Formats: sequence, structure tokens, C-alpha cells
Amino acid sequence: MFFPADAWFRAFLLTLAVEVPIVALLLRRFEPSWPRLLVLIVFANLATHPAVWFVFTQLFLIGTPGYVVAAEGWAVGAEAVLYWSAFRCVSVRRAVAVSLVANLASFLAGRLLVAVWPDPFW
Repeated sequence: MFFPADAWFRAFLLTLAVEVPIVALLLRRFEPSWPRLLVLIVFANLATHPAVWFVFTQLFLIGTPGYVVAAEGWAVGAEAVLYWSAFRCVSVRRAVAVSLVANLASFLAGRLLVAVWPDPFW
């Protein structure tokens, strides 16, 4: 399935709008610099989001449990690794929990948006 870059970018902006505040709130005490914290969060999402849209959609049927588990598992895992490695005092457990909460929130926000406004990314 083909996804135009502008559709991906709108979805990416929605992801950032949901995940940045959550991750910033949960990791703020580990990073005193707001600009550094925000850049790390954006880059964590930039490292995972394109693969969710452009790679996993070629490997799995979109919307199937396999797709959701693989794509969201990738996002949670990769972002957790980045948070754990970027913030010295963040445990693996905390990094995974933060990533899981943020990704679950953005996944649900996307599902809600699609339910209210079908095909918002086309």
C-alpha cells in the first residue's frame, strides 16, 4: 500500500502532539534542559514513526493484530532503548513504561481520530 508523505507527516504531527507532553512529563526530572529533552523525544519518534508507516505496512496487512503488535512493538522498544541510553538515571523498566504509555496514548488518539473523522490522513 502506498502512503503519501504528506499523510505520514500529518500522522507524525499527531503522534508528536500526544507523545511529547507525556514523555516530557514522565522524564523531566531526568533532564534539566527543556530543549535537550524535547529534541530527544522528537528524534525518538522520528527514528520509529517512518518505519511504522512505510516499512511495517509492506510486511503486514494494515489493521491486523500482527501489524499492530509488530509496528507498535517496534516503536515501544526502539524508543525505550533511546530513552534508556540518553538519560543516564533512567532504568530499562522506566524507559519501557514511558514508551509504552506514550505509544498507547498516540495509538488510541489515532484510532479515535479515525473513528470521528474517517481517513484524516489522506
